[in-house]
Amino acid sequence: MTADPLVLNPELERATARLLATVRGLDDASLAAPSRCPGWTRGHVLSHLARNADAYVNLLTWARTGVRTPAYASPQARDADIEAGAARPLAEQLADLEAAAARFAAAIDATPAAAWAAIVAFPSGEEVPAARLVWARICEVELHHVDLDAGYGPADWPPAFPLRLLHDPSTPRVATLADPDGTALLTVPFAPTVTGPAHRLAAWLSGRGDGTGLTGDLPSLEAWK
Repeated sequence: MTADPLVLNPELERATARLLATVRGLDDASLAAPSRCPGWTRGHVLSHLARNADAYVNLLTWARTGVRTPAYASPQARDADIEAGAARPLAEQLADLEAAAARFAAAIDATPAAAWAAIVAFPSGEEVPAARLVWARICEVELHHVDLDAGYGPADWPPAFPLRLLHDPSTPRVATLADPDGTALLTVPFAPTVTGPAHRLAAWLSGRGDGTGLTGDLPSLEAWK
């Protein structure tokens, strides 16, 4: 499966459109309800998604200019910005998320071909080519869309997303994965086999599912938290 950011960009556009459609169906009161992220309301999730888009704009600026531009000023600043935006009314949250997504889209368009090979650093410190950023943003949008707990679940992911997620280097390699007809989706030597639809496997491995609908000896994911 391709990791080309320009090939994946239309997928990001569609994921963002689905997210925004869900957000438009919420109201002010529902934003204060708990999300699937421990300690976060839905408002926190939306605030994070907006600031994450801006963080990735910073990283593309770094790639384009060669001037080190961290995603966030600091971990403390990241957390403070998310908290500061969490309690805003729906109209403000929606406008902010739309504008941040548009800024990232513009940054993608402004990135020349050679700059996609530039090395930048995620907030975790992991160094990656800038080309990883479009896929990383797709993951942020799709996974946190589920975290909103607002009617969008792993079964709603487009088929290519869970398949890519299963092969992402950050996804736990704790089991050989197979779909219900026995086709191997991911082979991990000397590991048990877990069988199920790709979206259920991806949900389990990403912490968005408890393993319901999967068969096999499911290993613990605690070591990967």
